[in-house]
Amino acid sequence: KRFNLSLYYPSNYEVNILNLFELINKKKNIITLLPSISGKNDMNFYKWNLLDILKVNKYGMLEPYFRSKSLVPNALLVPLLAFDDKNNRLGYGKGYYDKYLSKYLKSNKNILTIGVAFSFQKYNKIPTTRSDVKLDYILTEKGISKL
Repeated sequence: KRFNLSLYYPSNYEVNILNLFELINKKKNIITLLPSISGKNDMNFYKWNLLDILKVNKYGMLEPYFRSKSLVPNALLVPLLAFDDKNNRLGYGKGYYDKYLSKYLKSNKNILTIGVAFSFQKYNKIPTTRSDVKLDYILTEKGISKL
């Protein structure tokens, strides 16, 4: 059975996870995906391998140039600006991940979410709203934590 794993292409000061693409590409049963945004503030995930062409979107983030049919990830590695003990994440403020997860988690799709950050990005409490989706795990250089 194939496993869809969404990663992200690091920008700014996000944790660089590009080596994961190399490791995963050797596995035949794991399909690597990257997020891509559309004009109507939606985000979808498309198959992408390490040497595939990328384009710069309106926010300066890299996303797949060639997009085939979008796929629903089984697991998401999610970049973040900050997180807290309750696995809340603070992103870049547009809510793409929250909107996507709210949509698919409501339709009973089980998507594992792992925030990827440096330990210094942890705060005691970050601002949250009702539309924010908590992450299942937070992965830092000090290990992985679950609620």
